[in-house]
Amino acid sequence: MRKLGNQRSALIEALHTLQEAFGRLDKPGLEFVATSLRLPLSQVYGTATFYQHFTLKPRGKHTCVICNGSACQFKGADRLLEGVRENFGVGDGETTANGELTILTARCFGTCGLAPMAVIDGEMSDPLTPETLNGMLEGVMSKP
Repeated sequence: MRKLGNQRSALIEALHTLQEAFGRLDKPGLEFVATSLRLPLSQVYGTATFYQHFTLKPRGKHTCVICNGSACQFKGADRLLEGVRENFGVGDGETTANGELTILTARCFGTCGLAPMAVIDGEMSDPLTPETLNGMLEGVMSKP
């Protein structure tokens, strides 16, 4: 916020920075941003809940975002999500009880020719089956 002179236009950048620092956007953090940028808390909260990238809940150590766009849906994104639910016991927007893995969905990655896709810890996958996705997630989670 200081970089941009505490201007109201710094809202998105401030929310990104807050989430990077603390892993989520909590009420005290949102209140601090609202006060610092002289914005109503309702506007800050509205922005934080509008954009899918932001989260108010803590995320797991690892994150898997499954594309839910039309091409991925047509080619089996729902099977990917169901396979994860069966293997790890979590669905969209949920985190495993041990805090290791959060599953999310996104509207579209723009990689329709490679559908179905997922992004695991920021890395784009190859086209997936439920079995390959579960294997990749198990591999990521077993790393220290």
